[in-house]
Amino acid sequence: MSATVVDPYARVSAPGRFLYGLNPLAKLAAPVPAMVMLIFVRDFATPLAFIALCVALLLVGARWDRRLLLILVVALPAAVLVLGFGMSLWADASRVDQSVTLVTIGGWTLYGGAVQVGLATALRLASIVTLALLAGITSTGPDLVRATVQQLRVPYRIGYTALAAFRFVPRFGHELDVIRQAHRVRGAHGGRGPFAAAARWWGYIVPLLAGAIRHAERVALAMDARAFGAYPDRTERHLVPWRRRDTVFVVLFWVASVAILWGFFPWTLR
Repeated sequence: MSATVVDPYARVSAPGRFLYGLNPLAKLAAPVPAMVMLIFVRDFATPLAFIALCVALLLVGARWDRRLLLILVVALPAAVLVLGFGMSLWADASRVDQSVTLVTIGGWTLYGGAVQVGLATALRLASIVTLALLAGITSTGPDLVRATVQQLRVPYRIGYTALAAFRFVPRFGHELDVIRQAHRVRGAHGGRGPFAAAARWWGYIVPLLAGAIRHAERVALAMDARAFGAYPDRTERHLVPWRRRDTVFVVLFWVASVAILWGFFPWTLR
């Protein structure tokens, strides 16, 4: 039984979407200062401004699909509401504004200030996640590894070992699908209920481990055949260069981040 294994880490190209053409390190370096500063803000406007900036960049520079739409339109707002409500329950009532009382149950009271603190914290986390999406949505693991080897001078023995590990993930998914189909054809571990499901998953473990060992041996032999680790450096087949546009993107993003932080100056608010 054979099938084509689709590599989810293959290089993505989308004409007219500039984020895919940037170096992954540029998309990481640009939002990192803003992520660090967002840890210390306490207002609503600053994280909302960064979320709006990231959504605008993704709207212009990324290819929108169902996954990205679900993340930004459904998952992110739902996470803000759930985290905001949960953190408002944990807020110290003696350190929040008690002028507005929302709920009183026995000796416990939920104040409006606690909800405000919880939502502000959730918005900070959501803005940090949105900043991380700039690189996470438009970059692949292999390109990030190649960039760290080529620009940050990470030893290729470490980088390409991580790259080989990235390649294991889609292979495991493919082999698990093959094992499931084979068990289904043979009628093994049929039935419903938790015991049947546990028996099915237990039956997947041994063939999946055997396939993993075979794949690891093939990868090791291929790396040995290419003299992996024999020399201090190697010729790169796929180049991920740092171009002038990467520098421009990082500088412009830093300028926008400073403008947002300076404009709202959230540290004066309590």
